[in-house]
Amino acid sequence: MNQELIGTLDQTIVLLRQQRLDELRTLLTDLHPADLAEVLRELEEEQRTAVVQLLAGATAAEAISELELEEQADLVTALPPAQAKAILDEMSADDVADLFAELKPEQAGALLDLMAHEEATDVRELMGFEEDSAGGIMTTEFVAIHAHRTAAEAIEQLRREAPSAETAYYVYVVDARERLVGVLSLRELIVAPPETEVRSIMRTNPVAVHVSEDQEEVARVVQKYNLLAVPVVDDQQILRGIVTVDDVIDVIEEEATEDLYRAGGVSEVEQEIDIEGAIWPSIKARLPWLLGLLFLSLLSGKVIETFTPLMDRVSALAVFITTMAGGAGNAATQALTVMVRRLATGEVERDRLVRVVWREARIGLAIGLFCGVVLGIAATLWHGSPWIGVIIGLSITVNLMLAKAAGSLVPVLIQRIGLDPAVASGPFIATITDTTSMLVYFSIAALVLRAVL
Repeated sequence: MNQELIGTLDQTIVLLRQQRLDELRTLLTDLHPADLAEVLRELEEEQRTAVVQLLAGATAAEAISELELEEQADLVTALPPAQAKAILDEMSADDVADLFAELKPEQAGALLDLMAHEEATDVRELMGFEEDSAGGIMTTEFVAIHAHRTAAEAIEQLRREAPSAETAYYVYVVDARERLVGVLSLRELIVAPPETEVRSIMRTNPVAVHVSEDQEEVARVVQKYNLLAVPVVDDQQILRGIVTVDDVIDVIEEEATEDLYRAGGVSEVEQEIDIEGAIWPSIKARLPWLLGLLFLSLLSGKVIETFTPLMDRVSALAVFITTMAGGAGNAATQALTVMVRRLATGEVERDRLVRVVWREARIGLAIGLFCGVVLGIAATLWHGSPWIGVIIGLSITVNLMLAKAAGSLVPVLIQRIGLDPAVASGPFIATITDTTSMLVYFSIAALVLRAVL
């Protein structure tokens, strides 16, 4: 929060305590909804409720929409029914549907009954779609005109409907059965001669997504075609809604956060935990994953135990255990990060997966050869044995190549079985590479030493 907003927050608290409500209303009404939401977030629960009750429905609705869903739910359920209705009727249908998803069914039902019939119908429709689908994130507030209308008639329709639409930068064109047949920009409509039919200036075959399309794919479509909004259609190509770029930004943030947690081996539950709250929920979220990795890491210990007699004969081998495991883990994590990113953005097509994995393996081989030469020379000088240098050089070369291949292959395999590739997390890959690097290291050491001793 910047200094200006901190000053507004302090002033809000003072005006509330002194009951100077008219001054407070003037102060807060002039704020941008995002700034007002930030002020609301810092107030105590009773103060926040009092401020929302003071503001007009539209102003409060815009600010509440900027809050986290859990905060929205707490605030709306604390309001008197009349105030809650005024705010819900002003919020966009997709925002209300997201809000109701956070509530218990009986709470959502009670609030839905308060809403105006038309708005409630839109919300019920949106609540019927999967939360992470195009239908779940779309809004039903858009402008659609029929192809036989003239430009003048379309502009007149825009004057009537645009104030309640989510965006009016695009005008969608439908036929008599409400099927999407075209799109045109607001600029194209304005510059067209008034008597021109819309069908003659619209762009046919518009980019659209299906209501069941995953939200990540919707975000990729918006990004690929540089759209401010993308229409959503059903199986009959009937226009059901639009997904706007602000919703896409939310999707990108949500998916990036989800992938970041998974890549760190942290449960999604962690996202919902208050950073200043009790520690037990975090313990329950993290413990199973870490416990599983600990048991998996015992395989590395078993490999080392198997080769203990070899280390007793050549104690220098023990010095490089952490080097082998750490190097392989770091290399695998690099490849994993690159591959998960490429899979998430759709940069890697199915027919190119093998080539991408092979590319990472070759990168690992080249890096491994360079590191192997450097470490091999260092090991030789350190221990005065060229054979130790050969073992270290060969082992790090093979381990880095295998680690790069594994880091790129594991997320591909996980995606192939229908799971999110981000679950191929860094800790999981690191644990696997710990075991394989030890196996490679001691196997090469055994072969080399058997040949020379």
